[in-house]
Amino acid sequence: MAGKVKWVTDIEKSVLINNFEKRGWIQVAENEDWNFYWMSVQTIRNVFSVETGYRLSDDQIVNHFPNHYELTRKDLMVKNIKRYRRELEKEGSPLAEKDENGKYIYLDFVPVTFMLPADYNLFVEEFRKNPSSTWIMKPCGKAQGKGIFLINKLSQIKKWSRDSKTSSFVSQSSKEAYVISLYINNPLLIGGKKFDLRLYVLVSTYRPLRCYMYKLGFCRFCTVKYTPSTSELDNMFVHLTNVAIQKHGDDYNHIHGGKWTVSNLRLYLESTRGKEVTNKLFDEIHWIIVQSLKAVAPVMNNDKHCFECYGYDIIIDDKLKPWLIEVNASPSLTSSTANDRILKYNLINDTLNIAVPNGEIPDCKWNKSPPKEVLGNYEVLYDEEMAQSDGPDRDLRSRSGQSTGTKGGRARDSGKPILTTWK
Repeated sequence: MAGKVKWVTDIEKSVLINNFEKRGWIQVAENEDWNFYWMSVQTIRNVFSVETGYRLSDDQIVNHFPNHYELTRKDLMVKNIKRYRRELEKEGSPLAEKDENGKYIYLDFVPVTFMLPADYNLFVEEFRKNPSSTWIMKPCGKAQGKGIFLINKLSQIKKWSRDSKTSSFVSQSSKEAYVISLYINNPLLIGGKKFDLRLYVLVSTYRPLRCYMYKLGFCRFCTVKYTPSTSELDNMFVHLTNVAIQKHGDDYNHIHGGKWTVSNLRLYLESTRGKEVTNKLFDEIHWIIVQSLKAVAPVMNNDKHCFECYGYDIIIDDKLKPWLIEVNASPSLTSSTANDRILKYNLINDTLNIAVPNGEIPDCKWNKSPPKEVLGNYEVLYDEEMAQSDGPDRDLRSRSGQSTGTKGGRARDSGKPILTTWK
C-alpha cells in the first residue's frame, strides 16, 4: 500500500518513539492528517466526546477503546463483574454455581468490594461480620498507589470521611469516590516478601472478543518483609508493590528493580509446589482475565478504530488462588531498569505488529485476525469466534479441569497454542 504511516503521540516515551521511527513512520502534528495516535486516556476522552470529538476515518487507529474505564476504573470493573455474575446466574449457567455458603465457586476472583460513599451501609454490615479483617481503600480514578491506605476499624473510615471534607457520606461527586476491598492478608510470600503480577493483555476487538496474553509479564516485589501485624498497616513498603512507591524505599534495588519475570516465578513454583498446581494456577489466571473481559464486553463501545493493551494486576494468595486486583489502561512505559526498557520496547513492537499489520497504513475494515507469525511474544488468549464453533460448555470444562489436556503445561509442551482447550 502506498504511503507511510503518519503517527502522533502525546506520551513522550522512547520505547514508543523508537518503535515508530524503526518502522520508517512519519511524525506529524495532532492537527494534521494522522493514521496512528498513541494517546493518553485524557486525550481519548476528547477524541470521542460529544462536544469536542471528531469522526475517525478508516485509515486511523488509536490505542484505547472510548469507554475503556468500564474495565480500568476500579469501581466500574467490580460493578460490571457483579452484573456479569448475576446474568450468568439468571441464565442458569454452570459457571455461576455457588457453594453451600452462597459463594461463587468459579466467579469469586475479585476481593469483596464496596463503593464509598454509596455503599457505606452495606460495607458496615459486611465489616461487622468479621471485625478483625483488614480493608484497603483506593481512590477510583488514581494510579501508582496514590491515595491508598489500609484500615481495620470503622472509626478510621469516619475520620477519613471528615478529613476529606465530605462532612457526611452524602456527597456523591466522583472526585471523592473510593472503593474499599477486603485486603488479601494471606498473600503468597517469596523470601518473606509480598509481590503481585503485572500481565499485559492486548484486546483487538470485544465483539467478537479476541485477546492476547504477553508471555513476558513480571512480578513486582515489596522491599520490606511482609507482616499482617496491624501495627504495620501504614507502612506501604510492606503492602503496596507499585514501583512508584517501592523505588523510594531504602532497600530498593536499582539493578533488578524488585522485579522477577513470570517465567522465573513459574520455575520457582514448579520446584517448590509442583508442576501440576503451578499449571493450574496459571490456567486460573488466564481464565479470570478472559472472564473479566467477557464481563465488560457487552458495555464496551467496540469501536473499529481501537485496540488496547491493558496492564492486569493479580495477587496470588498462600493457597495459590489468584485474585484480580485491577486493570490499568495505560500501563507504565517508563523503564526502571535496563531489562525493563527492553521488555517494554518489545511489548510495544509486538503490539504494533498485531494492531498495524505489516506496518502499513491501517484499514479498519480488516478482520483483526493476524497470522501467527506476527504475534511475537503474544499468544492468543481467547478467540470468541473459534470458541463458538467449539461448543458453549467450553468455559466450564476448562475451569473445572474436565477438559482434555489442561490449558497449562501439556498443551504448551506439545507446541500448541497456549489455551487449546477453551479458545
